Amino acid sequence: MVMKKEKIVKVEKVPYEGYVYNLTTDSGNYRANDILTKNSGGLGTPAHLRVIPGLIHQASGGVLFIDEIANLSAKSQQELLTAMQEKKYSITGQSEQSSGAMTITEPVPCDFLLVASGNYDALQHVHPALRSRIRGYGYEVYMNENIEDTLENRNKIARFVAQEVVKDKKIPPFTRTAVEKIVLESRRRAATKGKLTLKLRDLGGLVRTAGDVAKERKKDIVDVDEVVTAIVYAKSLERQMADEVLDLRKKYEVIKVKGSQIGRVNGLAVLGNSDAGLLLPVEAEVTPGGEVKEITATGGLGKIAQEAIKNVSAIVKKYFGKDLRGKHDIYVQFLQSTGGVEGDSASIAIATAVISAFLDIPVRQDVAMTGSLSVRGEVLPVGGVSFKLQAAYDAGIREIVIPEKNRDDIVVSEKVLKEMRIHSVSTLDEVLKVSLVNSKKKRDILKKMDNQLNGKKR
Repeated sequence: MVMKKEKIVKVEKVPYEGYVYNLTTDSGNYRANDILTKNSGGLGTPAHLRVIPGLIHQASGGVLFIDEIANLSAKSQQELLTAMQEKKYSITGQSEQSSGAMTITEPVPCDFLLVASGNYDALQHVHPALRSRIRGYGYEVYMNENIEDTLENRNKIARFVAQEVVKDKKIPPFTRTAVEKIVLESRRRAATKGKLTLKLRDLGGLVRTAGDVAKERKKDIVDVDEVVTAIVYAKSLERQMADEVLDLRKKYEVIKVKGSQIGRVNGLAVLGNSDAGLLLPVEAEVTPGGEVKEITATGGLGKIAQEAIKNVSAIVKKYFGKDLRGKHDIYVQFLQSTGGVEGDSASIAIATAVISAFLDIPVRQDVAMTGSLSVRGEVLPVGGVSFKLQAAYDAGIREIVIPEKNRDDIVVSEKVLKEMRIHSVSTLDEVLKVSLVNSKKKRDILKKMDNQLNGKKR
């Protein structure tokens, strides 16, 4: 018999007026319309049969993003590598939904695109095989912290401010001058000439703080005054610590901003990786002892700072080696630097302190300085100049010595810029010309250094 195939010309949806039941049993299986069906979950499923997919399985067919990938254990990174290579991996482990029972399944698909991020200094903790696969089949991208200070990018910062206002839903809108102040703060935090910071999370916090200040003042709009107040309120933890250190050092007269003293220099530093500038007094002492081979320094110096000390040693020997008729030991101390000193930006301060101590020439205490130093006596650029200048200003100092190439990096308020006298220098003799108290000894040493720098015979 041949059955005629009927053509369906219309499908009508009829509402179901009955009940839908979730059928479970102790075994995890149930019968529906006399068909035995496997139940993969539900209250009736035994704990050891419940399976909760992991993120690598949930991301299958899509993108898996892992922030701070270096924080994963070596075992987890190895398992991640295996999953990427095989494109499938068993669901294993314990789940809060499985009463702590260990589960394991057959390999489950996990074909995903991996996007991972992390800090450069943590790169050494990334599994070599995993990193090799990333380089072989993908890309390693170094993300800049700053962007060019152009009109287009300033407008992007303005758009970011507007977005934060919309996202918050509670703070009022910003005036043009308030947005311009945010852009100026972005330039200051970039700490490099012609740049705007990309640390948008920090800027977003500043925007919300300014909005809260406006609400507290019962204003319907955020103006520049609210942004200025917010900058004070939204100080980073490092800046708050730096302010406390400054107050304590002033109280106990560790910091001196007047008069002169032999072998003592007001250096400048940045506290950690932050926007917190710090006045860092440096003292040097020359005593009878063994032949000068290198300078001994204390104050919790890091590796780079220790190397900077050696460079200063070379410069001292270069300019004064033939004058060391006796035997001397040279000591340098960073006063109350219990948190440690890293970097080489204190090099010109160290050199000035040592030269002052060796030649008995007082140093002006109303001057602060920052700058790296080459073994040939050239002053090299450093970071955080704006933060350091602000720290000097807050300490009561109105003259500062910085590297010539950092001159355009300064972004501070008009008031601070107007009241500060900034000496930009290129060589060590220019540093000494500003910082040493005028005397015959000072003129003699500057003449001697000038002769050496210009290749003349003594």
